[in-house]
Amino acid sequence: MHGDLHKRLFNFAVRVFKYLPNLPITPEFKIIRYQLAKCSSSSGANYEESQAGSSRADFNNKVRISLREMRESNYWLRIIKATLTKAKINEELEYLINESAELKKILGSIVTKTRTANK
Repeated sequence: MHGDLHKRLFNFAVRVFKYLPNLPITPEFKIIRYQLAKCSSSSGANYEESQAGSSRADFNNKVRISLREMRESNYWLRIIKATLTKAKINEELEYLINESAELKKILGSIVTKTRTANK
């Protein structure tokens, strides 16, 4: 499962980066592009780091950061959907919103399981 999660997080970030140039060229969307690029790639990067954690606490911390970054990714994607005209909302945006929601659930489950395993 973890191999699949690595791939999904990586592919999610790549698809976000490929989607970003489609956004309008406005000051507001410039901010969204920057924020979404950071958090979408940070989620996978932190999960990668968690795999080499020096301790269980380090692992847990990195996965929690990964979850936080995916929550932020989902937030920005929903902002995009809420602010674009219906004509500009496409299948790729819908996919990214759904995938980020699923990744949030998976990462949240890992956080919950590692938290209860530590008690």
